[in-house]
Amino acid sequence: MTDDSADLDVRRRRAAYRAAHRGTKEMDILMTRFAEAKLAAMGDVELTRFERLLALPDPELQKWILEPQPAAALTGHELADLVFAVRRFHGLPAPA
Repeated sequence: MTDDSADLDVRRRRAAYRAAHRGTKEMDILMTRFAEAKLAAMGDVELTRFERLLALPDPELQKWILEPQPAAALTGHELADLVFAVRRFHGLPAPA
């Protein structure tokens, strides 16, 4: 294992932990399931964006994921496509 892949593996494990320990049970479940399914395939750029998403406060992230209007307002936001990917993963419709 190279240093880069070892570093990426450590970051993936940290992201998985952070996804599972958000602070609210609902967000723990939503983010853990997404992380379990997607983290292994994330490269450096994708993982960096996911880490930034995980750094957001639960109330803000929960609104973006679960409520259609706040999610629709994300259009053009740098993390919008990642939020939409989480929504799609959980079977939530694309925001109008």
